[in-house]
Order: sequence, then structure tokens, then C-alpha cells
Amino acid sequence: METPIALSQEAAVALLQRLDGLLLYRSVPQDPVFVAWRELLQAGCGVPTVEDVPGETVDAVGSVLRAYGAWFEAMASTAVDWPRHVIGQVLLADNPWTRRLAAVEAEHLDDALKHYDLGGMAIAAKQDMSVLQAVLPWCGQALAHWVADQANLEHCPAPWEPLVQEADPTLDATALSQLLSSKDWGAELPLFFAHCQQRGVGLWGRYRAFRWGAGQLSGISTPDPVQLNQLVGYDHPTQQLLANTERLLRGQPALNVLLYGSRGAGKSSLVKALVNEYGDRGLRLIEVAKAELEALPTIVEQLRSVAQKFILFVDDLSFEADDEAFKALKVVLEGSATARPENVVVYATSNRRHLVREFFDDRPRPRDADEIHSWDTTQEKLSFSDRFGLTLTFEPANQDRYLEIVNHLVDQAGISIDPEDLDFRARQWATRHNGRSGRTARQFVDWLQGESL
Repeated sequence: METPIALSQEAAVALLQRLDGLLLYRSVPQDPVFVAWRELLQAGCGVPTVEDVPGETVDAVGSVLRAYGAWFEAMASTAVDWPRHVIGQVLLADNPWTRRLAAVEAEHLDDALKHYDLGGMAIAAKQDMSVLQAVLPWCGQALAHWVADQANLEHCPAPWEPLVQEADPTLDATALSQLLSSKDWGAELPLFFAHCQQRGVGLWGRYRAFRWGAGQLSGISTPDPVQLNQLVGYDHPTQQLLANTERLLRGQPALNVLLYGSRGAGKSSLVKALVNEYGDRGLRLIEVAKAELEALPTIVEQLRSVAQKFILFVDDLSFEADDEAFKALKVVLEGSATARPENVVVYATSNRRHLVREFFDDRPRPRDADEIHSWDTTQEKLSFSDRFGLTLTFEPANQDRYLEIVNHLVDQAGISIDPEDLDFRARQWATRHNGRSGRTARQFVDWLQGESL
């Protein structure tokens, strides 16, 4: 987009007024960096800012310089330039328009836009995009010169121009590049639709992994980077889990899955690797701790109308006999009067085949004051794991499988070591440490990498 030679106070006033008239993208100017930028324009136009002390004479020069410093510092935390930051906020905006775009089937979008089946929102969206595109030139050298003019400075302040533009993984690089060069964002509706479909909107677009806690979802900014090609040794259960996840992504019936087996086999890593593999196709992972399982029905209802597909991930699952979380998970697995959402599955890991702990005293014996149908209760406990549609078993690693995993990880790490020496040291490591498992293999290879540095 072409940058004007000079920015004026009159243009700033007009732009601020246009921003007040946004209809759908009102959340974009509420971004903290955008707020700092807007306060800079207000200060340059003589409007008091939040840093001005009420009741005192406003220092116009000080207000402009403080506002510019606040915006400059905010931009420095983003590691991108102003246009890329604004475009990121627009592409990930969560509003009725973007949610509607995400809900329209791809093959029907052209007809919907052509015949205005999306109503007045399409017109409002185009107007808002025109306004937001107009803020892009207010940055860099042009903005620094404008600040110097408003504050009557002899020299311009340093402009914000990052040396390196850090790529934002939540944004599609092609969409970002196209919007940077576009003359008219209002003509880019198919691009916005594609981004909403592929990357998601709002919270679902900014993050791929989430954690439920204190009654709300929070995005995980640095999720476990484990990749599927790092996991080896359990090909059959892995392929079954991948096939089930593919069904979920295609909108076909998918099963809830219990990954059961020995510790350190890579069950949790396998589930976490799925979102790294399929995140671009709309898969999201929500980690729910055992202590939060009672919130599962609430979480599921929040996801029902969202376009993305979700794995509710419960790690190291087991229950005491009278655990209330047992009932909450049972409702999600078996359903209730409300239909089960087609975009949500539960993937749980456990070291126990029978998820509810059972004691010998639980076995039915004829005693006074005992439950008459106690065997039914016992069967309910024992059969709880059967409520998962698919149970994948991860057997303890024998020596051959353990060495296979070690060799695979060594190859990926690019470590040069004699094969016989590697086998000997790997077996020795397993004996002296945590036994043969994928986790032990990873720890051993990490140790080798440390030695090679």
C-alpha cells in the first residue's frame, strides 16, 4: 500500500472518527497495541490521554511524546511492523461476520456472497475493512515526522522499524502478503473466508492448544513441539489413532479413545503430536486435568457451534470409587439428553486398564447392610473403560523395540556414534535408570546430545 508523503492533524481527526464508526471489527481497536496507537493520534489532535492528570493543564508536547513512547514500546514487544500487526488483528478477529464465514461450507461461499445471503454483514465488513486498511500508513518514518510536527521537535524521534519480521505461525503467509499489497481489502472476501476456515477466528485462531482451568479456557502459547515422526515403535496403535483423527477432521463419526499401557511408551506425546500435525486443518487440543473433569459437559457445550475440531485430552486417567469426575466423564462419553457434538472427541491416557480402582472388599459377599445388587456396581466400575469406543494398547518395550527407538532418535538428532557402542550404552542406560521405554530412550539421546556439544 502506498504511504502518503505527509500525515496531517486533519487526517488524524477524520481517521479517529471513522474508527468510531466500525460496525463488526470493533474488537480490533481494543487490542492493547492499537489502543496505544490511537491514544497517540488523540494526543496529536489535542485530546487528553489516560496518562494526563485530570484537573491539570494538559502539556500537549509531553502528551504526544509520552503517547509515542508508549506505542513504540508496545510495538517493540510484537517484533513486527505496524501493518503486519494490524493485519494479524483483522485476520483473527472474532465477530459475527468471521464466525459466519467460518460456518459456511467452502463450496457454498461464492453463492452466499454473490446473492448477499450473508445479509448486511457483507456490506458492513467491506466498510470496516476500508477503515482498517486506512490506518496502515500511520507508522514508520511518516508517523515519526508527524509526531515531530505536533510536538514542534527539531529532530524526529526514532521510527519503529524492526530489523527482522518474525513470522506469526497463526497467520497464513500468503494471506498476509496479499493484504500488504492489496489496494482494496473489500475485494478480498474470499481470502478472509479461507483464513477463517483454515486458521480459525479469535482464540481458536491464535492458539492450537488450550488448557481448562478456573472455569475458563486459556491458550498455550508454547505447546509441546513433539512431531509424529519423532515417535516410533508402536505403529499399529499410532495408525489407528491417526485414522480416527482423520475421520474427525472429515466430519465423519469418530470414537473416543483410551490409550492404555506402560509408562513412558509415548501415549501423551502421541496425542500432543496430533495438533502439530493437523493444526492447519482445524484441529485443536484442550487439556483437561482430572481435577477439572466435572467441567467437561460445560466445555463440550461451548465447542458445539465452533467450526474447528477438538480433542479433549485427559492425561493419566484413573478414579477413586466415589469420584464425582467419574460421572462427568461418563456423561460426555455416553451422552445425555443433548446430542453429542460431532466436532469433539475425548482422548485419554492411563496406565490402568480398569480406570476405577477396585479393592477386594468391593467384591460382592453376602453381609448385612451390603448393597443387594453390589455385583452390578462392580461391573459398572470394571466396564468404564469400555465406554471409550477405541482402546489402544501400548505394551512394555522389549529390548529390540527400545533399541529401535534409540536408533531412530539418534538418526534424527544427527549424532555420529559407533552402532555397537550405541547399543551397549543404550542397554546400560536402561538398566541403570528407568528401564526400557520410549521416555528412557529420549532421555538417553538427550544425554548423548549434551556430550556431543
